Amino acid sequence: MVFGQGDYTYEVVEGWGSKPAGRELGIVSSMAVDSLNRVHVIDREPNPAIVVYDQTGHFLYDWGQKIFKVPHSIWISEDDIIFITDCELHTVMTFTLDGQILSTLGTPGEPGKLGEPFNAPTWAVLGKNNDMYVTDGYGQHYVHHFTKDGQLIRTWGGYGKDPEQFDTPHCVRVDKDKRVFIVDRGNSRIQIFSPEGKFLQSWDHLMAANDLYIDQDNVVYLAEAPGRVSILNLQGEILSQWGSKGKSPGQFIEAPHGIWVDSRGDIYVCEVPFTHNRIQKFKRI
Repeated sequence: MVFGQGDYTYEVVEGWGSKPAGRELGIVSSMAVDSLNRVHVIDREPNPAIVVYDQTGHFLYDWGQKIFKVPHSIWISEDDIIFITDCELHTVMTFTLDGQILSTLGTPGEPGKLGEPFNAPTWAVLGKNNDMYVTDGYGQHYVHHFTKDGQLIRTWGGYGKDPEQFDTPHCVRVDKDKRVFIVDRGNSRIQIFSPEGKFLQSWDHLMAANDLYIDQDNVVYLAEAPGRVSILNLQGEILSQWGSKGKSPGQFIEAPHGIWVDSRGDIYVCEVPFTHNRIQKFKRI
């Protein structure tokens, strides 16, 4: 069965992802692909860890069992630095690919005050100048902008429905022109800002989303919570789209929560919350 339309069509790879040796996957909330196309998966709870697979879905190794409390998202930079947000620790941590910790931003176990980093942060990524953007989206409704060495530059947001306000800012990405894309999940929109946090525009024609990915060709991939994948250009025009509820391969039982695209153009989607925690791979054809 083929999913999608036009130049962006896919077939599902059934049964992708073997069980890690000696463990079962719990809630899978996010994944990211490194420069060698290895897939790094957050096994969020009840036994948090990072689980690593090769492209075929073969388990390679895991790590982090004594580090995390409730890891929420994973993002990997072009030079293979891993960024992980932890909602219970209220931190953004960076690691090497084999799990050696490089830095910690935030005070572990202590939530920030209103409007200050961090209170259950949801996503962290680098911008084009190696500055960092963090959505602080579960305990509060803000976006923080840092220098590459972790100095806070600015914060914007706050709860609401107006432009520059958020209801659960859940994910952040930066495009080729340094524009900052915020998944404003509770308001079912994508807000787009300048690098300095100036509001530029809003995409309001989509369903409530959880994750957004921008590839090297500046194509946008969106994991929408009601059970859909949308592929768009940077103007917000839909290039391809699919999604239906069900248990068959290619359908979504729960809410797509994470999305990533590897160097071949294959898409990985994970679903949460609580009953069918799985990863599906859609192979581009």
